[in-house]
Amino acid sequence: MKLLPFRARHETIDPGEVALQARNVQFDWRNTPLHWMAAEPIASHLINALNLLLPEGERMFCQTFSEALPLVKDEKLREQMLGFIGQESMHAETHNGVLDEVLTAHGIDVEPYVRQMEFLFRKTLGPREGQNARKEFQALVERLGFIATLEHFFAYLGDWVLNADLEQFDADPNTLDLFRWHGAEEVEHRFVAYEVAEYFDVGYLRRCALMLVVFPIFISLVLRGTKYLVRQDPSLPDMRYPRLVMKVFGSMWRGALPGVPSLLWSALTVFQPGYTPESVGSTAQAVAYLAKSPAARAMAS
Repeated sequence: MKLLPFRARHETIDPGEVALQARNVQFDWRNTPLHWMAAEPIASHLINALNLLLPEGERMFCQTFSEALPLVKDEKLREQMLGFIGQESMHAETHNGVLDEVLTAHGIDVEPYVRQMEFLFRKTLGPREGQNARKEFQALVERLGFIATLEHFFAYLGDWVLNADLEQFDADPNTLDLFRWHGAEEVEHRFVAYEVAEYFDVGYLRRCALMLVVFPIFISLVLRGTKYLVRQDPSLPDMRYPRLVMKVFGSMWRGALPGVPSLLWSALTVFQPGYTPESVGSTAQAVAYLAKSPAARAMAS
């Protein structure tokens, strides 16, 4: 089944605010190629690097929101947070399946990189225990602001993958559905982390400061994951970062990856005093895709 990009986002009716729910999905990873975009091996590895990064990151999201939940008195926000936790938990486990059933199956040793992500998200960005109540609360607020910043990028990437014509690069339909299902849910729940950060008074200055920190870290982790995968791929030469970056720019120019100007512009939008995630994708488009995602439909049938 060929999956078509959803470019006509304004042709669907805006459903308004939707109740978030975790969708059970089913993927069959047998016969999934390592270069899931056959014509773009470097772009395939860069997007596959998200499989290395996301499981631990999204488990941290769930843990942090679970810690914050008892402090939230707004019942509507609590309900959205529970839906967010359910969706992020499903994302983490599904991408973890790719590590086991695709990357490892193709001879990629994922453990060293995954252990580093465990340290980053469990220790560096995990709960600060043993401090006084005030410091623990401030650490929780910082983590919630960090999540809101990352969720901005994930919504941006979700909107991009829903609209990018990756079929022109002979994209594997199964893997493409994985990223479009995930991306659609990121667009669908893009307001939640923002509203939680607002509820806990993260504030404009802290939001801007977090973007200045999170943006280079996120880009560095993805690029480092890409180099890690390329180095273990026997069909590709090992590359130093300058050559790898030039290859990445080539994939961006061809449309297999989001471009630097749009990525930078997206990051800069959070510096606007009246910023909200409303313009980052279309809820109507996301819901329309989720209604016909093969993986979601497989479990619903």
